[in-house]
Amino acid sequence: MEPRILDAITSPADLKVLTNEELAILAGEIRQEIVATTSVTGGHVASSLGAVDIIVALESLLDMPRDRVVFDVGHQAYAHKLLTGRREAFKTLRTYGGISGFTKPTESPYDVHYSGHASDSLSIATGLAKARQLKGTGEKVVALIGDASLAGGMAFEALNYMGNEQLPLVIILNDNEMSISRNVGALMKHLGNIRANNRYREAREGLQEAMETGGPVTRGLLSLGRNMKESLKQMVIPDSMMFESLGIVCTHPVDGHNIAELRDILALVLEMDGPALVHVVTRKGEGYEPARQDPERFHGTGPYDIATGKAQKKAPRAPSYTEVFGAALADEAVRDGAVVAITAAMTGGTGLKTFAAEFPERFVDVGIAEEQAVGMAAGLAFGGRKPVVALYSTFMQRAVDQMIIDCSLPDANVVFALDRAGLVGDDGPTHHGVFDLAYMRMVPNMRVLAPSDEAELVHALHTALALGGPVSLRYPRGEAEGMPLPDAPELLEVGKSRTVREGADVALLAFGRMVGQARAAADRLAAAGIEASVVDMRWAKPLDEEAVAAAAETRLVVTLEEGVIAGGAGQGVLEVLARQNAKVPAVTLGIPDHFVGQGPVPQLFADLGLDAEGIAATVQKALG
Repeated sequence: MEPRILDAITSPADLKVLTNEELAILAGEIRQEIVATTSVTGGHVASSLGAVDIIVALESLLDMPRDRVVFDVGHQAYAHKLLTGRREAFKTLRTYGGISGFTKPTESPYDVHYSGHASDSLSIATGLAKARQLKGTGEKVVALIGDASLAGGMAFEALNYMGNEQLPLVIILNDNEMSISRNVGALMKHLGNIRANNRYREAREGLQEAMETGGPVTRGLLSLGRNMKESLKQMVIPDSMMFESLGIVCTHPVDGHNIAELRDILALVLEMDGPALVHVVTRKGEGYEPARQDPERFHGTGPYDIATGKAQKKAPRAPSYTEVFGAALADEAVRDGAVVAITAAMTGGTGLKTFAAEFPERFVDVGIAEEQAVGMAAGLAFGGRKPVVALYSTFMQRAVDQMIIDCSLPDANVVFALDRAGLVGDDGPTHHGVFDLAYMRMVPNMRVLAPSDEAELVHALHTALALGGPVSLRYPRGEAEGMPLPDAPELLEVGKSRTVREGADVALLAFGRMVGQARAAADRLAAAGIEASVVDMRWAKPLDEEAVAAAAETRLVVTLEEGVIAGGAGQGVLEVLARQNAKVPAVTLGIPDHFVGQGPVPQLFADLGLDAEGIAATVQKALG
């Protein structure tokens, strides 16, 4: 194997001796390394490939880690990891015990924050820039944000603040026209207009050249240059003034795959005393044709064949929960013309492609704006519709206030369909959906369903739409249990569980996917002479108090949930037992009071004692 420039890079400081041509070669080597690694581990391929040249150009100019680079949704930071001393560890990307797929401060001093949720980078950067002002130091602060993330409300709030305060920081807008789902909204149209319109750039540069090289009369116009320049902007492309009207200097669109051009413009803006936005146009998947052709599939992918780009995975034995939900919601829409589906830049991820194709007028993608999705759902409910807000559990956290005030307080008829609830595996702590049971349970008027398999999911969705008022419906990522789907959905009785196994010694009260683990644990316990009942609780709120009272007749009550113990469904069971003055000992099993790392879900279950073996061991220990 021929020597690579990449092999000699141990930190960004090593980039300073390289020419633009050598940096371009390095960028190609980084892309090869990203493809070689992610073909084995999976990962966020398209976005990382598209950002390579930006990261190489930027980090060649900075004094890191003194200078700070804040990544928005850090799955585009693979090149950054390779340049900051993690080349050898990169092969462990997203694996159990390996390096994270996102930036992670405990992993490297070059990582500023845990970047897993969109639109927060500008707020982090404003804080760093304000700290710089207060300390009187001169470190550079740079935020790298994508066009889809820039549409988030938090990003707009930060833009407004930094422009008003004239904070010294640089925003690199990575404009690649593609998020998890295709970008939507007025801002995307605005950026499209800027990309498509070269007249402003050409006219501005021609005017500037004429003023600087012309005769005395022309040079006399220099005093009017700024006003003419602003007038020119408004004449040629009126909507280009958005950022500068906020007090942020905005560059013309820059080729995001031209390192020389990137370095020239970045060197200029890094010396500014106020906020500047560098508009960089890139292509997702750059350097790897399968990812270029299908950036949505390569947004987040499992292992794949490098030559073809085809996924390398076993055929599933059952459909995914996401697929079951998407099909069930489309069926509900056929039966009820009031059903409307809302998502936030994750049409495919939440299984809504079929719904969007069949009912385009009843499908809404608000972009990366979960607060807007939930607030809009409330308005739709007030207007007599039946909105279903389909989000990942981890992203629903961003709209808790709207869920409480706009939906639950007025008892609005909104269904929250929370995909990826529980542990999600390789994306780690920023993406585990382990808090929704707790924050949904705490809110008046909210009812919370946790179906245990795909058939129960179909019934649960049908029930949620029929109830009126806010309902939360959670289900996990990945392959379902393999249960046959019903010919027609049934209405579930509110607050009523179902017993799936009888046993007099211990009662296992399980929520959602934990029912399967409870059944397997009961088999283990039976082999040890302990008879356990297994109850599919179905409802985390309202709880089946009769089922809890029956469980209190055994020697031990154990609750099982794929969510945090603090404030979770298990603690709700303890409250019921206390009200009933039950004397039975009880154990709550779930996610303990720490963040859970990345890794295969079965391995994480084992680590947490939530697999069959761990549950059985806990029961045996509790029974003495």
